[in-house]
Amino acid sequence: MRPSITILFGWFLLLAPAATAPSKETTVLPADTPSTAQEPNVVAESAAVIDSLTGEYIFLKNEDAIQYPASSTKILTALLVIEAGNLDKPVTIDLSDTRVEPTKLDLQPGEQYTRRQLLYGLMLKSANDVAMALARDNAGSTEAFAEKMNCRAAELGATNSHFANPNGLHDPSHYTTARDLALIARAAMQQPFFRQVVGTIYYSWKSPKGVISQLRNHNRLLRHFAGCNGLKTGYTRAAQQVLVSSALREGHEVISVVLHTDKPGIWDDSKTLLTYGLLKVGCTPGAFVNGSEGGFEGEQGSGEGDGTH
Repeated sequence: MRPSITILFGWFLLLAPAATAPSKETTVLPADTPSTAQEPNVVAESAAVIDSLTGEYIFLKNEDAIQYPASSTKILTALLVIEAGNLDKPVTIDLSDTRVEPTKLDLQPGEQYTRRQLLYGLMLKSANDVAMALARDNAGSTEAFAEKMNCRAAELGATNSHFANPNGLHDPSHYTTARDLALIARAAMQQPFFRQVVGTIYYSWKSPKGVISQLRNHNRLLRHFAGCNGLKTGYTRAAQQVLVSSALREGHEVISVVLHTDKPGIWDDSKTLLTYGLLKVGCTPGAFVNGSEGGFEGEQGSGEGDGTH
């Protein structure tokens, strides 16, 4: 049984501090930042902002236009895996899981990882081999998992979407809309462990051989927008830049979706929409002063909107 909105809101307030690592830097917003909510102008071809608590749409732009979701697909993949439970169950990697490109964690056949660990690899590294392993573990095959994805999306009201794989690699029959993706993201953020994962900036990935590597979340807003607590980036040549992001301030939480935007837009559009949404749902303008909305100078990490993943 899924928790009520009231219980979920309690989870939001309880978990948000643990799910995010607030920036220690303090900067003031640029002088041209609006002190009241003004209708945003965004580069993205499609966009949506939704109130996490009520499900009300706050902003829409070409919200029902068909777009490719790229790796934001993994939001739904993670949701299905988490809803299935038993997250400490080991998953044995199959050769078929490894035959996918380009972003991978180089999983090897026969290795074992828990579902819990794999979810961090899925959402922080955006690893496509991890997506394949989780899908096969959950449904027996990626084809069967895609059927489950479509059923769950329809249950959530995301009826203009169709999913063909668990990772978002380009397929003409794999598509969504800004409105649908906002619904899916909102449902995922109602899961406490999902919130924990997507709000994590760094995660120590340990291989079965004991080798430890540091995974860094591709979502730069976690480091550059105060209150950001998720969600997921994406890019393919067909999809262009994609970002689903969320932010929690003063007890209010909103989710932003931008689809088919450019590289500056993936961040600038999202910051604009999160700010607009938070102001519209009741945050005071003072909540946007002495925040951490710095620029992205020095951020050179590949895979953060720079290549297919």
